[in-house]
Amino acid sequence: MPAPVACIGAGLIGRAWSIVFARAGHEVRLWDESAEAPHAARAFAAEMLPELGRLGLIDCDPEEALARIRPVATLEEALDGVEHVQESTFEEIGVKRAIFARLDAIAGPETVLASSSSALLPSVISEGLAGRHRVMVNHPINPAYLVPAAELVPAPWTDPALMDRTATMLRAAGMRPIVMKKEIDGFIMNRMQGALLHEAFRLVEGGFASAEDVDIGLSEGLALRWSFIGPFETIDLNAPDGVRQYVERYAGIYDGLSEQPPADWRGAVLDRIEAERRAALPATDIADRQAWRDRRLMALAAHKRRAANEIGD
Repeated sequence: MPAPVACIGAGLIGRAWSIVFARAGHEVRLWDESAEAPHAARAFAAEMLPELGRLGLIDCDPEEALARIRPVATLEEALDGVEHVQESTFEEIGVKRAIFARLDAIAGPETVLASSSSALLPSVISEGLAGRHRVMVNHPINPAYLVPAAELVPAPWTDPALMDRTATMLRAAGMRPIVMKKEIDGFIMNRMQGALLHEAFRLVEGGFASAEDVDIGLSEGLALRWSFIGPFETIDLNAPDGVRQYVERYAGIYDGLSEQPPADWRGAVLDRIEAERRAALPATDIADRQAWRDRRLMALAAHKRRAANEIGD
């Protein structure tokens, strides 16, 4: 039976991780500074797990998975006997350093301490800790129970064996860990997303396209391929003889396109984009649209699983 896991911080990220680990057979201890948050997270799991089961996206009984998610009252109870801690508290370095000092003092010596941080380097989080060798970042794309990629990022002093152990655990839980060789600001996914967002803002700022048309370019264009294959495989398949031929034919098109300074995401251009988005989706409807997004991702994940099974047949 998989070892128990502690999810520290039970907000949007923590509740998603609890589903990931529970459906893989782990007992999940949920703890948060707010006593109500773990119970709200479990209620969210109670709503989502049956839908995952209905779509064939979990390999266990939803009620059994839910029974493995257990809110606890103290940090000590959460960490007792666990092999992995997934921290998902507020994205502020003072908060991270304070909670990791507590985790390092309480958790067993072989327990991995992983942060869901999307931007803070593991070296900054763990500097000065006695057990800093077992600290890493395990950054998901929200919601983690529907998007399998997660970045495993080591500090310079993180034990490689613990990185390997964590990657193995994540794969067993249905995730697709991106095992980085060393840390860098923004990791991988935010650096790629940041480059795309800079260009998206630049196109709107320069009056070349509306925010809606830029979104269409991704949602009805590039993203349809990227949801199955990444950019390298995309260009590899876009020339008869593969990636080298693609580069030989088309690299010149891209020369100079990425040499411009970063776009200004603030000021007038942000006002325009926000106005467009709120005209299309009132702020009061954001939560409903998020739920719609999650259900569409469920359907896409179910489709991709069926497609993978057909390829294997």
